[in-house]
Order: sequence, then C-alpha cells, then structure tokens
Amino acid sequence: MGGTRSDKEAYFVKLKELIAKYPSIFLVNVDNVGSNQMHQIRVALRGKGVVLMGKNTMVRRALRTVLAEFPLFERLLPHVKGNIGFVFTSDDLKDIREIILSNKVAAPARAGALAPKDVIIPAGNTMMEPGKTSFFQALGIPTKIARGTIEIVSDVKVVTAGTRVGTSEATLLNMLNISPFTYGMTVVQIFSEGNIFPPSVLDIDDSELIDRFLSGIKTIAAISLALNYPTLASVAHSLVNSYKNLLAIAIETEYSFEGADKVKEYLANPEAFAAAAPAATESAAAAAAPAEEAKPEAEAEESDDDMGFGLFD
Repeated sequence: MGGTRSDKEAYFVKLKELIAKYPSIFLVNVDNVGSNQMHQIRVALRGKGVVLMGKNTMVRRALRTVLAEFPLFERLLPHVKGNIGFVFTSDDLKDIREIILSNKVAAPARAGALAPKDVIIPAGNTMMEPGKTSFFQALGIPTKIARGTIEIVSDVKVVTAGTRVGTSEATLLNMLNISPFTYGMTVVQIFSEGNIFPPSVLDIDDSELIDRFLSGIKTIAAISLALNYPTLASVAHSLVNSYKNLLAIAIETEYSFEGADKVKEYLANPEAFAAAAPAATESAAAAAAPAEEAKPEAEAEESDDDMGFGLFD
C-alpha cells in the first residue's frame, strides 16, 4: 500500500508540473493502442509534447488537487471517461494533432470488435481450395471455382461501420489475410489556455476566421452608427460622415474652409476640370507624333510599292 500511495503522489506532482509548464492539452482516446505503438507515439512527440496516462479515478483526483491553483481545469473533469490520456504541448496544435493521428497500425478484424469503417472484400481469386466454399456461402458471397481455387465474383461488403464484427466475418477476413482496420490515438477534446473545444475547430481555415472577424466588425459599426453610439469600429465612419456634412453646409452657405474651397471651385467651373484630362491626352499624343514622322522615307516608298499588302497577304 505504501508503494501505491507513493506512486499516486508522484503522479499528482508530475501532473501539476506538466499543467504549469504546458499551455495546451490534448485529451486522447487510446482504445486498441498497444504498448509498442504507444512507445512509437512518445518517440514521435519527443521534444514537442509529453504523453501522460493514468486511471480515470486517479486522473480526476489529481485534477481536483490543482483546482485551487488552476480553477479552469475543472472543465476537463466531464471529459475524463473511457480509455483516455493526456498529451501536453506548447507547439502548434495542428502539427501536434497530425503527429498523434499519423501513427496508426493495421489490425485484423476481431469477433465482437466495433468496426470503425465498412469492410469490403474485393472480387478476384482468393487462392483458397474449393473445400472452404462454405465460409463464403454462410455470408452470401457469390463465388465460382476457377482453376481449382475459389474466386469471388463481385465486391461484397461484409462489415458495416459502427456494427460489431461477427465470428464468421472475422474468420473469413483472417483467412484472406485482410487487416481492414487501423488503430491509433484519437483526439477527443483540446484544452488550450483555459478554453476547451473539439478537434474539428482546428480544421477552420485562417481565411474563414478573418472573414468572420471582419463581418463582426462591420455589424458592430452598422449598429453603432444606427444608435449614434461611438465605438472603435464606427468612429472612422462617423468622422467621414461628419466631414461630408461640413462640405454640404459649406456648399450651401458662404462659410468655407480649405477642404471645401476645391469642391466649390469644381462646382463653379466644372469645364476647367473636364478640359484638364483631354489636354494631358493631347500632350502625350504630340510627344508620340515626331517618332512616327522620323521613319525613313525608303520605308514609306516600299509601302507604296506593295500597295499596302504584305508579302504573305
């Protein structure tokens, strides 16, 4: 009992140290993850994250001991259920998730196991002797005998995702050397800087976040302008609208200021401003004219000789 108590105390100390050191925690499910695969995941995360496992009762008790100092970790308690563990990190969350999910191993179908995906046996020769036809008949798989071996006529789905693998299906898949499933850590929840959220949040693109942020700013600005309540989002628009009102007053009255003088001048003599653009165009055309006149006369004569037609017209 003394050893067990010391192990628990050491676990509590380690958990507290990791919580104080790392700002982000991945809650991961480790169903069907073997010890060798767990070792490979630890190696892949070396220098980037730390894996900590433990029984749920001990994990909950350890978390409760740190709530006085880290009250936000109470949000983790409802998610401590099933076969879960922690991955502590201070690196980019997307990169760490990729490392966690990329370490998977192929596994054979076991009777009674919950299938994570559909399993389809492809059509083709199985290289099995005709005496084993009964396995296929029991599952309703169409076969024929070709060159002394069993051949599956068409693709057949033998296991549906979310259902339990039957004994016959597991036996047949193992006989065909088909390992249809892959197992590894799966991310259940992510706790980062006091916030807890599902892993799907990491799939949101940066451009989508920026668009939503800008949309929120526009909405705040519109509401603020409608209520005549100044905010950081609306003050720029308020200043521009006020300046427009000043220009309108200056145009309608004798009052004027530097910004309104040019507007009044334009309204009083719009032809002068309209003539400025064509004048600039004419000066550019005049500059280009001497270049056209400088072409050799011989070139002009050749143009006359061929009467305006090219050699290959």
